[in-house]
Amino acid sequence: MTGKTAIITGANSGLGLETAKTFVRLGARVILAVRDLDKGQAAEQEIREEFPKAPIEVMKLDLSDLESVQAFAETFSSRFNSLDLLINNAGVMTPPYAKTKDGFELQFGSNHLGHFALTGLLLPLLIHTENSRVVTLSSLAHRNAAIDFDNLDGSKGYKAMKFYGQSKLANLMFATELDKRLKQHGLSTLSIACHPGISSTNLFKIGGREMPRIFKGLMNRYLQPATMGALPTVYAATASSLTGGEYIGPDGKGQRRGYPTLEKPDPAVNDEAVRQKLWEVSEKLTGVTFDFNK
Repeated sequence: MTGKTAIITGANSGLGLETAKTFVRLGARVILAVRDLDKGQAAEQEIREEFPKAPIEVMKLDLSDLESVQAFAETFSSRFNSLDLLINNAGVMTPPYAKTKDGFELQFGSNHLGHFALTGLLLPLLIHTENSRVVTLSSLAHRNAAIDFDNLDGSKGYKAMKFYGQSKLANLMFATELDKRLKQHGLSTLSIACHPGISSTNLFKIGGREMPRIFKGLMNRYLQPATMGALPTVYAATASSLTGGEYIGPDGKGQRRGYPTLEKPDPAVNDEAVRQKLWEVSEKLTGVTFDFNK
């Protein structure tokens, strides 16, 4: 990965941080795109303890705020003339009902719409970078989920896990539809989806708050560590055998643990009509349209 530039959203902890460490180890320049700059700088320092001269930097990005997404994309595009890897990693999981600054339900707004807008705004750089990749993280929670277009904002009822599953299905549908459109335009950029199985990360909280240390200890014992959970992302970003449109996850029982392998997503992902509607709704809500022309 020497000479390549990568953006990782939510890179200050968990899967994002482990992915950043691996990319740095492989020689990439890494942008830690984070909501909290203090936490981002702490993550940068942690990486520099192992790689003192690593080409890494922290940039502000709040995916729940479209103005922040726009500002990030503009700043990055003014400073860099290429982008090899965009890792759509950051996520919010099962919080109490809340809305983003732009009025979206927090999980759908942050997990899907924020990354949709970010990818669209950075698309010109991606398609001008030969063999670039967009890797979008989904979850086992996408299975048995559905996109409820009549209640995307949760105003007609909200169940945290149901809306998390919806956001992760949206991530996977977006990744699949993006690759289809990239191929239709004859572009070398690939879009690949992945999921980490069930990993011990900061996503797991109780009532929106950090869980007690004893529960973290049990999680670390029974769930795979973030170092393993990050492997599907790394594989999706680097494996030369991938051609775009794949879904990568752990190879263990129930896809909960293990090493990266090709997986089949839930059949709902193959519904082209829903994917196209989701794309159109996402463009309308974010105000971001994708220009696939070089």
